[in-house]
Amino acid sequence: MVKNRKNRYFFREDKEPPQSSTMSEKVADRKPRSKVECCGYPLSIFFIVINEFCERFSYYGMRAVLVLYFRYFLQWDDDTATSIYHTFVALCYLTPILGAIVADSWLGKFKTIIYLSIVYTVGQVIMAISSIHDLTDTDRDGTPNNLTLHVALLMLGMILIALGTGGIKPCVAAFGGDQFEDHQEKQSSTFFSIFYLYINAGSLLSTVITPILRGQECGIHTQQICYPLAFGVPAALTVVALIVFIAGSSMYKKVSPQGNIMLQVCKCIGFALNNRFKHRSDQYPKRQHWMDWASDKYDKRLVAQIKMVLRVLFLYLPLPMFWTLFDQQGSRWTFQATTMDGNFGPVRIQPDQMQTVNPILIIILVPIVNGVVYPLIKKCKLNFTPLRKMTVGMLLAALAFIVAAFVQIKIDGTLPKFPSAGTCQMKVLNLGDATVHVNISGVHFSADSFKATTYKDFSCEGAGNFIVSYGNNNTNSVAVFNSTTRHTLLVKNVPSIQSLLVNNCDILFFVCLFVFWFCLYRFVNALENITLLIKAGSKELGHVLPFTSSGYALLPEGESEFVFSYNDILERTCKVSKSFGFGSYYTVVIQNLNCESQQVATVTYIQDIQPHTIHMAWQIPQYFLMAVGEVVFSVTGLEFSYSQAPSNMKSVLQAGWLLTEAVGNIIVLIVAGVSQLPDQADYVLFSALLVAVSIVFSIMAYFYTYVDPGEIEAQFDEEDKKKNDDHEMSTIPVYDNKAHFPEQSKM
Repeated sequence: MVKNRKNRYFFREDKEPPQSSTMSEKVADRKPRSKVECCGYPLSIFFIVINEFCERFSYYGMRAVLVLYFRYFLQWDDDTATSIYHTFVALCYLTPILGAIVADSWLGKFKTIIYLSIVYTVGQVIMAISSIHDLTDTDRDGTPNNLTLHVALLMLGMILIALGTGGIKPCVAAFGGDQFEDHQEKQSSTFFSIFYLYINAGSLLSTVITPILRGQECGIHTQQICYPLAFGVPAALTVVALIVFIAGSSMYKKVSPQGNIMLQVCKCIGFALNNRFKHRSDQYPKRQHWMDWASDKYDKRLVAQIKMVLRVLFLYLPLPMFWTLFDQQGSRWTFQATTMDGNFGPVRIQPDQMQTVNPILIIILVPIVNGVVYPLIKKCKLNFTPLRKMTVGMLLAALAFIVAAFVQIKIDGTLPKFPSAGTCQMKVLNLGDATVHVNISGVHFSADSFKATTYKDFSCEGAGNFIVSYGNNNTNSVAVFNSTTRHTLLVKNVPSIQSLLVNNCDILFFVCLFVFWFCLYRFVNALENITLLIKAGSKELGHVLPFTSSGYALLPEGESEFVFSYNDILERTCKVSKSFGFGSYYTVVIQNLNCESQQVATVTYIQDIQPHTIHMAWQIPQYFLMAVGEVVFSVTGLEFSYSQAPSNMKSVLQAGWLLTEAVGNIIVLIVAGVSQLPDQADYVLFSALLVAVSIVFSIMAYFYTYVDPGEIEAQFDEEDKKKNDDHEMSTIPVYDNKAHFPEQSKM
């Protein structure tokens, strides 16, 4: 049995498919076998596979851009965005337990999938609506005026999505398995392989496509980054998935609910604990195992099976730490990619598209590891047991985070330094025809004509005085400086000394900085008595008066064309083009316009913030180590778990495995809420925690004794057979030697 990163499964032909929470139902309850087949498969299978493809496209497409939506639309900081993201993922892995209980105990798989898919679709639609900035943009400036409404809609959407995607998770694969007859064992095994491939295909395509959709601009009143499209397409796919699934309704074999084994297990464990507590005094004889106290009420076979399951679940205790690191590929590693250069020659990779590296590597590595690496280790006569494989997988994940820490250190060395509390930063942009000198709070600035200084720190609190000097001409000015903000001071000396203080960005400067798939630019009009109408691409920036600056605007990375228009006697137009890099900030100073003859503008480009210089390819080693760790840890973990558990307890282990991932995400949000460390230190912290947990797990594995559940169950079968034989012997009639009639029992 092989498990992919989406917690869906396919099974080798020599392995029994896991009896998930909804696969424990009896075949006898099925409807008569459908006669509609295609290539030896029930035709209903194709509806289920297409449904799964659309659902996985929807889920992973939405999740790919979710953390960036938190960060740049809702304007949450990194820690808050990370915490909410992992809370959502944890909820998605807690609700499968609820879905399994509902399907097995009340509704059955078919109705559970239908009802929860409707819930899922409503949640996706609500999330798409929450991302429409025009919904509350009453002043039409491109920024929502009521973020509370957007957050409320988002939370409602995420809760419904978690209930939907989590609830159907244990049902769909098992429902597909129900469609096969006993003589279709080969097709059944192949189905799970196809099921696995369609899951990864949906994940791959969505992780590539939705970031591209998000990178578009859309809006009713103002054009902004198109989160509604990025969430709207996955919402549409959930509708398609639901319609396709319902379309095959008449062809499905629908199994009636037969009761949930997880509920039986929980009741048995609860009775054992309660019975043990009632008989805790010394007057009662001790029993070999605390679960033996359940044998007073429950069958000994069930008690023995639960013991085997508990031994495996005990080994699960350290496992959440692996998922703590693994699932940060969608949060911290994506944030890391926002500060990197995604230019791969003719292809430009979005930061959230880097997540596609993982499924691509998984598809490549699974056959290599299983078909090459493991056989070579076996030939070397090394006892590479399943639990040792899992330990290696955990250590590889820890190593991936060490690599991520080194990459973060390289990135931090290229990022601009921002002002701290109580300080400001300022640069001087000289639009005059001579060298200018500016003094403020003891800090000196000097810039030649149409040049700019670097940013310098100085103490500021409210209004501040500064002196502007051109040769022997001086002027004193007062301006209001905002703490923790960068400013640009425009100065000129023609016809007289003038100055204008411009904020580089508003209080959301840090959010503005990392709009990674764009650069940001603004225009300064250095012309005398000419008001310019400026257009960048298809976006109009409005009119810019002489000796003023436009605000920063978004510009896609790459080659861009600017058009400057003005009207003195006749309307005149000039053009200029420039290529910008990822994450750069530029001030474009318009010096002269030669619109009559060449229609070319003379401009000066002042770089406020340099483009990202660390390439996204530096993330590939950490993704590779994490992918190898996942193959060694996750696939092996499930194979080991299923080999060590009774055949009718697969659902319990599946629920326990999903629970470890939920707990892992909870650990992330706890650490994100408590830790005040920089990113590179957080990476080292998580790595150290996983190494420590790996050591604990290796010790637990050393004392673990492998069992064969089949042999144990065979012993119970033999005992049951013996009891039945004894019972049959005891019920044989006894005849009197003198009469040929059975003895009459005495009243």
